[in-house]
Amino acid sequence: MPRSTRQYPTINIMVRTADPTTMKFTDSDRAQILLALTRDVGPLLRARLLEAFATPERVLTASEHELQQVSGVGPKISKRIINARRDIDLDVQLGIVEREGLGVLLPPRNESDTEQADYPRMLREIPDPPGVLFTRGELLPGDAVAIGIVGTRRATHYGKQQAERLAGALARAGITVVSGLARGIDTAAHRGALAAGGRTIAVLASGVLNIYPPENEGLAEEIAANGCVLSEAAPTMPPMSGMFPQRNRIISGMSLGVIVVEAAERSGALITARHAYEQNREVFAVPGQVTSRVSAGPHKLLRDGAKLVTCIDDVLEELGPLVEPTQRADGTTMRSPAEIKLNEMEQRVLEKIEPGGTYIENVAIHCELPIHRVLATISVLETRHLVRKIGGNQIARI
Repeated sequence: MPRSTRQYPTINIMVRTADPTTMKFTDSDRAQILLALTRDVGPLLRARLLEAFATPERVLTASEHELQQVSGVGPKISKRIINARRDIDLDVQLGIVEREGLGVLLPPRNESDTEQADYPRMLREIPDPPGVLFTRGELLPGDAVAIGIVGTRRATHYGKQQAERLAGALARAGITVVSGLARGIDTAAHRGALAAGGRTIAVLASGVLNIYPPENEGLAEEIAANGCVLSEAAPTMPPMSGMFPQRNRIISGMSLGVIVVEAAERSGALITARHAYEQNREVFAVPGQVTSRVSAGPHKLLRDGAKLVTCIDDVLEELGPLVEPTQRADGTTMRSPAEIKLNEMEQRVLEKIEPGGTYIENVAIHCELPIHRVLATISVLETRHLVRKIGGNQIARI
């Protein structure tokens, strides 16, 4: 097992060194974090427990008999839940969070819960959202426009080159690149986004203070300064084999689509692609040499209907409207990734069109453009499925 470069206790060590500032977490928050960190209680089982008991506090105080009435909970798991408060020293972990300046994101309790507004909206939509996310760095509203890039750890020079090229192009277009910080394709994708001056998010199967592979500690620092490193594992947790497939659903869940660059026919990258399909995300694949073993995965995806990718235009053409509008760094609002391809005039006209409908004459007045130029621009916006005519001389933003 790889060693952490930082010396902290892991969650099974009982050390009473809690920082009192961790009391900013409510009892409900603490119960939710504790349940999320309980071993063998995965996201789907946690959802069933919350459906049965309504609150994490009630789950943690339930009897062994009550817990075993929930599908998937046997004697072993019921004992883990009952002993969670004894086995996991939450004060230690939250003290580390405070001292290291980490973030803790919890899913909203309901649609009207505004306290957890920083929890990624895209993850709220998947069937098994993480019960907690620990973060190094910062998530921004614009990260809702993200694309995942994944692939093999045993990447060829060609594969690394393509991952870096596509990540750089996405980053220059203002799209956040999501990957898993693994060797090979993941590392190339993160580096490509950073080299282009863009944002990237690394999703880990270990804690955010226990970087794996250890040689990527420096890269993780760069990512935290220009994006975010996150995990649902406790901050000091070492990587465990079962966490890698679980981590993959977060990569796809945070992305509008996932690009597979190189992968064997049985690989974690194809697990990520499967999660993407299940989460109603787009799946893309980069073709490779037909004789290369690491081309087998992308070619299988292409046979199964994935979109072939040679440049980012292939990606943007497939992406539909966002779940909700997101604000860009320049203050404008984006409702569809297709807007990234607009020139200055097209963006200017689009900004003056309301979802409920706007008269074309008013668009021309507000943009200070002749009507024939506005009409020509609207035609372009229609072909890109960004606006639609709603009768007469009115146009509406989609």
